[in-house]
Amino acid sequence: MTPAPASTRGPTLTQGAAAATPEPAPGLPRRAGPLLTLINPNSSAAMTTLVGASARLVAGPDTRIEAVNPRMGPASIESHYDEALAVPGVLAEIARAEAAGSAGYVIACFGDPGLDAARELARGPVVGIAEAAMHTASLLGRSFSVVTTLGRTRGRAWDLADRYGVRALCRSVRACEVPVLELDTDPLARSRILAECGASVERDEAEVIVLGCAGMAELCAWLTAELGVPVIDGVAAATVLVEGLVRLGLSTSARGEYAPPPPKPYTGILRPFGLTEGH
Repeated sequence: MTPAPASTRGPTLTQGAAAATPEPAPGLPRRAGPLLTLINPNSSAAMTTLVGASARLVAGPDTRIEAVNPRMGPASIESHYDEALAVPGVLAEIARAEAAGSAGYVIACFGDPGLDAARELARGPVVGIAEAAMHTASLLGRSFSVVTTLGRTRGRAWDLADRYGVRALCRSVRACEVPVLELDTDPLARSRILAECGASVERDEAEVIVLGCAGMAELCAWLTAELGVPVIDGVAAATVLVEGLVRLGLSTSARGEYAPPPPKPYTGILRPFGLTEGH
């Protein structure tokens, strides 16, 4: 059984408390930068390696990136059922990383599974890749489209656009109909993704493209060159955003909805997730 997510939210940092690491005095070793944990909510080790590499490409030189996936959960997330069953594993990884001193978190699945619950447990900021990608797109154009994997996930992307306040900017959500675990093996995957991105630009008049799956991260630069418009990889966007929040000394508010959850027992297979006073 995965260890209980027994995490305690510490006092909210005041702005400026975790500013960029100053240069060390001559002769002294450089201090390590913040530790950020990137959680791939599915159980694919190959995808964890991919998203970790994407995050490290954009992180600051002193920032440490730990890319992990849960010990339990679905092989990929392509349904509401998958998403629901991925959340306990995400929360267990949050608890483990809290004990290791992680300063911030990225949830690397475009459905942003468990985002609210993770914010209740973590001391540092937690950002989902759909959230980061959509907000980033809103800064780069007056409209964007999402290109995702399977058509059955399109509704979830629209729901998130509503939640994040950017639905008015979203021209379309298109699907390439390539399953998540076949993005690297299907010889037609790249051409299908490019075709849907092209249709988003030419037919839907999108000015920015948001990639709707963490497994598409490595295609970002290629698609940008092919399309001539900004293409957003949510993993990279979320990494930079979380890193910036940490360096500003900002964290999730502990007042109201994201306050630490009240202690209570859980039963059955969820018993290890019960929280006690003081967590």
